[in-house]
Amino acid sequence: MKLAVVLFNLGGPDSPEAVEPFLTNLFSDPAVLSLPSLIRKPLARFIAHKRAPIAAKIYAKIGGRSPILPETMAQAAALEHAIPEHETRAFIAMRCWKPFIQEAAVAVAAFKPDHVVLLPLYPQFSTTTTGSSLTEWQRAARVAGIKAPTTTVCCYPTLPGFIAALAAATRERLQKAKPGVSYRLLVSAHGLPKRVIAKGDPYQSQVEQTAAALLQRLGWEDFTICYQSRVGPLEWIGPATDAEIRRAGADGKGVVIVPVAFVSEHSETLVELDIDYADLAHEAGVPDYLRVPTVSVRPEFIAGLKNLVLESIAAEGERICPQSCRSCPRVEKQ
Repeated sequence: MKLAVVLFNLGGPDSPEAVEPFLTNLFSDPAVLSLPSLIRKPLARFIAHKRAPIAAKIYAKIGGRSPILPETMAQAAALEHAIPEHETRAFIAMRCWKPFIQEAAVAVAAFKPDHVVLLPLYPQFSTTTTGSSLTEWQRAARVAGIKAPTTTVCCYPTLPGFIAALAAATRERLQKAKPGVSYRLLVSAHGLPKRVIAKGDPYQSQVEQTAAALLQRLGWEDFTICYQSRVGPLEWIGPATDAEIRRAGADGKGVVIVPVAFVSEHSETLVELDIDYADLAHEAGVPDYLRVPTVSVRPEFIAGLKNLVLESIAAEGERICPQSCRSCPRVEKQ
């Protein structure tokens, strides 16, 4: 069987010149900025223009571009290799930068698959990430003329392979722990405005599910679930990761910070966690600061994704949600 697996992610600028158009695409998404199109699009351009110089400085710290595409390409290659049962090809579909979802749909149509599996690289479902990508895919697939049976993996916040990869990466990082230091585990995820959660978005609940599964596997007692990357004037879910780092310093605790909503390295991990928060930890008197890498192409994670793909093919419905189906809203067809 010819199997197409479509990997969804946000994308990131591939050059300094791409920063502003990337941000324009991000804020033009109605799932991110829920305003009428006539207002949203010019406002998106305005916000992007204002934020571009700040964002450009962030990306300059990691070579002027996001590493998310090469990271995702490595995951795609690993997944293809992990599914020899079928003629498998993984296609990358980014929401806000190249290769765009529309490009992926055209490539999938040219491949002429017997089955398509839609696999977001977001373990926890949010209308602003997975929901937005799947809605855009439905449009793009119709335009591209894709007729093959298609199944969707909704989310996988407690997928055994994902949790095993997180736990293994955490244990490896703990090998660098300093003797005599008592550590607090900060389970950090990208934040969302409270009003998004108030509308029924399951993201925060699923982050908590991921954290619970990880903590159970590690047997860790001193921990906090926290949220990073806050922007704008809206009230966001908390507690904030930077505030928790300061609290750890006040308590004389070392910090082990594990990102659980990102499966690949990008600016929020390589700059915000590795540089900005590491500096903050030093200023706050944290005796040691350890950052756990993302799961990336760890074999446990790739094996977990393989299982999801194979389960999806065997599923009778169009959508599978193996972990928490009651909390994942169905993406409405446009």
